[in-house]
Amino acid sequence: MSMLTLGIEGTAHTLGVGIVDTDRKVIANVLDMYRPAEGGLHPREAANHHGDVVASLIVKATEEANVNLSEIELVSFSKGPGLGPCLRTAATAARALSCSLKVPIIGVNHCVAHVEIGRATTGCTDPALLYASGGNTQIIAFSNGKYRIFGETIDVGIGNMLDKLGRELGLGFYAGPTIEKLALEGDKLLNLPYSVKGMDVSFSGIMTAALALRKKGHRLEDIAYSVQETVFAMLAEVTERAMAHVGKDEVLLGGGVAQNTRLRTMIDEMAKERGARMFVPDRRLCMDNGAMIAWLGNIMYESGVRMDIADTAVEQRFRTDEVNVTWRD
Repeated sequence: MSMLTLGIEGTAHTLGVGIVDTDRKVIANVLDMYRPAEGGLHPREAANHHGDVVASLIVKATEEANVNLSEIELVSFSKGPGLGPCLRTAATAARALSCSLKVPIIGVNHCVAHVEIGRATTGCTDPALLYASGGNTQIIAFSNGKYRIFGETIDVGIGNMLDKLGRELGLGFYAGPTIEKLALEGDKLLNLPYSVKGMDVSFSGIMTAALALRKKGHRLEDIAYSVQETVFAMLAEVTERAMAHVGKDEVLLGGGVAQNTRLRTMIDEMAKERGARMFVPDRRLCMDNGAMIAWLGNIMYESGVRMDIADTAVEQRFRTDEVNVTWRD
């Protein structure tokens, strides 16, 4: 018997609702992103946005999946990590839906959800995940019953850095795609800090140096090109080292920055040189989305995980390696 699971994602700027079926996998995946009129992301304003759109997105998801809400058998939501107000809004919606439908509820780890939706939809089995998003940058792999973090940012997520840099350069907010386009026109590699510290990376100094280069009159195109080449090389280095350490011959990309073509190219080249393979989910499954939350909730429930409402308090700093992976050998 297949089971319909509805997942609600709400860790940061995106409110997403997805529905998965244990046989057909993703059958609905809708989202609405909060876009501030000016400045950066304000958690309370983003949470208000999520509260405004969550009900309509739940309806939209059931319409896309061609199912009735009464057919939903499990509700899952992003328990963390993320921004407190956003997490609480998504969790409240999930609890209300679970109670009204009288179905179980599961709170899931957002980072682990990126791994599992990739495994479910790309054909990889035991990858190292390069998780590159706004709030997170981690290299994750399964070992001894948990998803372990083998390297991560020690300050800000790569997407956060790119967005802050873009805002300071006058490129608007959610600047990653704009920086990617500008980089295609760059032809001069400028000197920027290459901040790899063991298995970890640091991005804040790179942003400061890039802004200093702009003040010296360097072209935006060359700055964008140099930033991408530097930070993506850093990620390729620590990802390769993690793959070697744990003996993985698959690398999976996840998170919003995984949509960047240059990052994909560099990781793919690194993987091929190792005799390994790179996997990337569909674009809408790379970004924050409800389908990945639904899928992880589904496989957790099928493995025997159960939660009461009292177990569903959100965790802003919910570490990837705190999750007991009951669904894998």
